[in-house]
Amino acid sequence: MSYETLDYQVEDGILTLTLNRPDRMNAFNGAMRRELIAAFDAADADDAVRVIIMTGAGKAFCAGADLEKGGDTFNRHKRQSEPEGDELRDGGGTVSLRIYESTKPVIGAFNGAAVGVGATMSLPMDIRMASTKARFGFVFARRGITMEACSSWFLPRLVGPQQAAEWVYTGRVFGAEEALKGGLVRSLHEPDELLPAARELAREIADNTSPMSTLLNRQLMWRMLGADHPMEAHKIDSRAIAFMGESVDAQEGVQSFLEKRPAKFTLRPSQDRPSFYPWWQDRPFS
Repeated sequence: MSYETLDYQVEDGILTLTLNRPDRMNAFNGAMRRELIAAFDAADADDAVRVIIMTGAGKAFCAGADLEKGGDTFNRHKRQSEPEGDELRDGGGTVSLRIYESTKPVIGAFNGAAVGVGATMSLPMDIRMASTKARFGFVFARRGITMEACSSWFLPRLVGPQQAAEWVYTGRVFGAEEALKGGLVRSLHEPDELLPAARELAREIADNTSPMSTLLNRQLMWRMLGADHPMEAHKIDSRAIAFMGESVDAQEGVQSFLEKRPAKFTLRPSQDRPSFYPWWQDRPFS
């Protein structure tokens, strides 16, 4: 598939997904929304993709919603591009939910400004790394709107309710050091060292782990954030460890360790999933 707003490059198991509207600071629009969902669909279907790195072209990660429509930017009745189906669905939320559903680990590499939806759609990513030049902002109250892209669920869980409240209530833009201190990003890097650092981390995953184990571990952790008792984790942990414990990947993982050699895992996330996956209840939009 060719993309208008993205650059999609797979190399040695790593998909580098680059927001590619540098002339608009990679501002989010309807085409980007549709293409991001399609790109994550393609990555999930491709067993050659082990890890996804998401970054931006030029000087920004994503400067937020494209404001070219002026005051009507957020007026759903005057937008030409609407999400498919129910028009009340927030476009950024459809992207966040798609990233949340990803079967591959997702690393965000913030090369520059990440504001509005540029910040919120990154919250379902597993690990966020930032350039020292990056800036962040949950600026909704300063634009007369509210949180979106499922950020009212993700942000307090990631950084705690007090830090989330300060950033959202003030709507101010803040720097990379504050993002690190507040727990929004994992590490800071000089601009020319950001992508190499992200790739190094991605390589650690791609070269050493079972793709099926990674798929299940990712969903186990994300899904349990909403569980009301550890027994819910015990129930699904038990099914997952039983499935993997009988698998060729478990045999290979142990044998390669004993023989002191790199493992060669063969279970394919696109085809060899356990019968209980997905175990969570479908939650259609209503």
